[in-house]
Amino acid sequence: LYTESLIGRGDISAEEAETALAHYQSELERVLAATKEDLKKLEPVPVDNRPTFPAEVETKITRELIDRIAQTQTNLRQGFTPHPRLWPQLERRAQMIKDDNIDWAMGEALAVGSLLSEGHWVRIAGQDSRRGTFGQRHGVIVDYKTGKGYKPLKQVAKEGTRLFIVDSALTEFAGMGFEYGYSVASPKSLVMWEGQFGDFANGAQTIIDEFISSGEQKWQQESGLVLLLPHGMEGQGPDHSSGRIERFLSLAAQDNMTIAQPSTSASYFHLLRWQVLNPHNKPLIIFTPKSMLRAKPATSATKEFTEGKFNPVIEDIKTDKTKVTKIVMCTGKIGHELAAARDSANLENIAILRLERIYPLPLQEIKNILSGYSNYAKIIWAQDEPANQGAYPFIITELAPQLGQVISRISRPASSAPAVGSHTKHDQEQADLIKSVIA
Repeated sequence: LYTESLIGRGDISAEEAETALAHYQSELERVLAATKEDLKKLEPVPVDNRPTFPAEVETKITRELIDRIAQTQTNLRQGFTPHPRLWPQLERRAQMIKDDNIDWAMGEALAVGSLLSEGHWVRIAGQDSRRGTFGQRHGVIVDYKTGKGYKPLKQVAKEGTRLFIVDSALTEFAGMGFEYGYSVASPKSLVMWEGQFGDFANGAQTIIDEFISSGEQKWQQESGLVLLLPHGMEGQGPDHSSGRIERFLSLAAQDNMTIAQPSTSASYFHLLRWQVLNPHNKPLIIFTPKSMLRAKPATSATKEFTEGKFNPVIEDIKTDKTKVTKIVMCTGKIGHELAAARDSANLENIAILRLERIYPLPLQEIKNILSGYSNYAKIIWAQDEPANQGAYPFIITELAPQLGQVISRISRPASSAPAVGSHTKHDQEQADLIKSVIA
């Protein structure tokens, strides 16, 4: 009809219309023939000779490198004037190494600095990433007099290696989408997108669903993007408490990603280095702490960086294993809170297992640890998230059947929102939960 209209208006002649149609049909036939010919030349899909995921790699570093990285925090470039209130924090970081008591932010600095020294590019982007939402990172510090930025960790970077730490716009969809693309284009780099709070990742749910969780399965497109999602029930209300662990676990299958909630600075350090050094290139979802950033139980000794590795399960026991009658499994901050309550009550019958990696589920490691206990009567999964959220829905369907054991739950009751809006009510809920676990 459109062709007839053109001819009727005199825009083209009937002969010109026939010539254009014939050319169009000819092009279709040509492309079809070329496609069939290309199919004959297809090479077989190469065999993936990489070790089984998740592969174990060496992630420790030398004491000499630790000292070099620590010195960057106070040996600033000549003429640079840090803010008077920031300088003591930088001094404390350098002192941590001497005190053998490394906190979360310094653990991250050691991971980033060591990767830079080995020639790996590092990029951290998010809504408050230069300073860190909780004032913990200060990856870019600003001259108090000139206002110019400076990245201390660049001092240890191998020649030609780049470090980007940028504050992005407050649109999670655009920010996370860009970093996903960057990670695809730069597979040997550590590329991290950080939410100001983990809750805000839902603004980029399309990127998570369509690319991060399923891009490899759909298109064989690999991405090593790291999502840093601050997570924790700490009385900050329903929109500043949860990175939605349950949503990511519902998307986890076929070894498509790693989902972790490290509970110590060394665990976080080894996990970041593992992400770059392991032979696979898959997304890593890390639920990072808030109050635990500066908590004593989350700090690590220097030897854990020079001799250790990432352990997917950490066993916390203060007594003879034969005295243990109750095994509590958990992940994240609540593990430290439960240990403190247990020790305060001088209880010797409780062992606490903290899952540092939730997916892929460290089944064999869990079995090996459980085999060392001969007298336990029950296994409890404890979490401070509501029953329908957190890791429990995944644990009860994936871990319990493979262990062949009943895993009971102690948590907040199921809820349509991640957390209550009252700090007082939160504190009471948390106290009741911990009391129920150690009772």
